[in-house]
Amino acid sequence: MNWKVGCAFIPALMLLWVGISDSDPAPLRLIDLRDGYRRPAEIPFPADNPYHAAKAQLGRTLFFDPILSGSRARSCGSCHNPGLSWGDGLPQALGEGQKALALRAPTLLAVAWMPRLGWDGKFRDIESVAFGPITSAANMNLPEAALIERLSAIPGYVNAFASAFGEGGITRRNIELALATFERSIVPRETPFDRWIEGDQAAIGASAKRGFALFNGKARCAGCHNGFALSDGSFQDIGTAQGSDVGRGRLFPSSIKLQHAFKTPTLRDVARRAPYMHDGSIPTLEAVIALYDRGGIERPSRSPLIAPLGLTQEEKTELIEFLGTLTSPPEAVPLPVFPR
Repeated sequence: MNWKVGCAFIPALMLLWVGISDSDPAPLRLIDLRDGYRRPAEIPFPADNPYHAAKAQLGRTLFFDPILSGSRARSCGSCHNPGLSWGDGLPQALGEGQKALALRAPTLLAVAWMPRLGWDGKFRDIESVAFGPITSAANMNLPEAALIERLSAIPGYVNAFASAFGEGGITRRNIELALATFERSIVPRETPFDRWIEGDQAAIGASAKRGFALFNGKARCAGCHNGFALSDGSFQDIGTAQGSDVGRGRLFPSSIKLQHAFKTPTLRDVARRAPYMHDGSIPTLEAVIALYDRGGIERPSRSPLIAPLGLTQEEKTELIEFLGTLTSPPEAVPLPVFPR
């Protein structure tokens, strides 16, 4: 059966009507929407930290090495596990002593396309993130000087830093540059949605295609979840349950709109990354869509993009079908050999 849906809310995209049917060529009319989600040709590396193979390999080794924690038991990969879509699958991340932290670990998928990092955006770029968790007493619990001393005592690391940075040696900045170079290389694998964008009409089903139209239209998802990363990097209060953490509002206490505002996460691999939200408080995608459908908690800080949607059960199902097409097959990522 043919049907049409009006895309009434498509920021920076063409306003149009689309028809969808398994037998109708009308899905080709979605091309203007799909173009905005295409995979980029290359990873964006900044001018002050360009890609270098030795630096990326050093960053990869550091990322998985538990020597970066005070207990020598935890690594960056403990919270950002490639087998769990570069997250940890827990409502809250675990720190030293396996004690729960306040927030859940965000995925590192597509992190190269994120303008600011952290649920509250306190990190201006990827380079500035590493020593936050490393030196935090609650997280990895290793002072900067102790880390540099540990690495400097290992000839393999001395040689690896020399290969990556020449005369630069083992410094905080070089550790940051190496880790960031590796983390930018964490790019989502191709998904059914990506294949559909490139013209494979059979890559996703008719229900998922209708979900895509809803995503860009009635459901208003594309207001924040757009582009290859399916995130615009903004900070929004979507009306989740009120807690003591006010998100970006902590950094801008005079801003009403930034109270309870948290980072818009990527939707890459979203079907495999439950639970959801900054605090892991919503267990399923069905519950996430229900939150958006009812418009969340009405309060002064709530984003103007959030309002009751009036989705039918069929439309909710179609959104779930579409979100499922954003997930790639699991990838085996071998651990590096640690120099000792």
